[in-house]
Amino acid sequence: MTAIEPPQIPRKPYSFRPDRRPRNCLTWPRPHLKHVGEKRPRAARTKRETGMRWLASVLATAALLAGTGTPTQGIDAFWPQRPIRLIVPFPAGASTDVIARVIGQKLSQQLGQQIVIENRAGASGNIGADAVAKAPPDGYTIGIATASTHAVAASLNASLPYDPIKDFAPVGMLGSQPYVLVLHPALPARNVAELIALARARPGTLNYGSAGVASLAHLATALFANMTRVDIVHVPYKSSAQSATDMITGRLDMQFATIAPSLAHIRTGQLRALAVSGKTRVAVLPEIPTVAESGIPGYEAALWASLVAPAATPTAILARLNRAVNEILNSSDGTQALFAQGMTPEAGPPEALTQRIRIDIEKWRDVAAKAGIRPE
Repeated sequence: MTAIEPPQIPRKPYSFRPDRRPRNCLTWPRPHLKHVGEKRPRAARTKRETGMRWLASVLATAALLAGTGTPTQGIDAFWPQRPIRLIVPFPAGASTDVIARVIGQKLSQQLGQQIVIENRAGASGNIGADAVAKAPPDGYTIGIATASTHAVAASLNASLPYDPIKDFAPVGMLGSQPYVLVLHPALPARNVAELIALARARPGTLNYGSAGVASLAHLATALFANMTRVDIVHVPYKSSAQSATDMITGRLDMQFATIAPSLAHIRTGQLRALAVSGKTRVAVLPEIPTVAESGIPGYEAALWASLVAPAATPTAILARLNRAVNEILNSSDGTQALFAQGMTPEAGPPEALTQRIRIDIEKWRDVAAKAGIRPE
């Protein structure tokens, strides 16, 4: 049998082209490179050169974005993608905690992500504040900052584990809440003027309570005593709840108390309200004058609450948080929720919070120095 040969396919004659690498050829002549400045063909580029060209392209794109002022726009445009932790530096049920939960619920609706409240109480709020300062600055940890954690603590404690200005990025103020000056009803004074007269007639006899030495309520009362030139005795407690109990039972004569937990006792006559410590009257006690209106011009002492993030949190995230918070504070629901806690909403830019912290640090440092108050 004769073998059948496959048909012969004519081949084209091979012609060498210096700009094209032959197939299956490990080495090849490069006569075109003998001329200086002549471009190497694309097929001859090494992997290292290709990688370098890609890196240069990425760097050029980044530089272009930086020049247009949107370096983080692409990264932060999808924030938030998971729940956000809101650290409250006081225990559950405290006035600040109630306010944080109101804001957190509405902030969750604004951002479309769950806001998880985490109470980190202790050391007058310093433990929770320190946790915020040391959290990753990725926009997924924010915290409540107050006059106690960021002004009083910094004015008296040189060994504070955080810097209230440098270690935080301000989001914005939430609101301010004055104290209410209350007396036990057994005392005969019916207004601030009568209280001052009574204290001057009994120097070193009337006492007052607070949540501890160098607490904001302690400083607020020390400021009152200094401006009215009265001698009253401080009785420190571990918490404001304990001092409130002793006010009702008559162990204490007077106190600058938090408004929200005192309202029921004022309305039932267990406590007598004389004045509020802020610049203006409050909606829940409209008939009660301010201390300044009662004959002590210039007196002011207020709790305030704000929202902060760790330093170096991207500015785009901070701006979005500030817009969301301001929308809440300017809404009727948000306003009424804060009014119910005795707090006046204070929407505004982040810079207003930084300025408030600086002013209060100097104010309370001066009050403490004049009264000889030192933290324990």
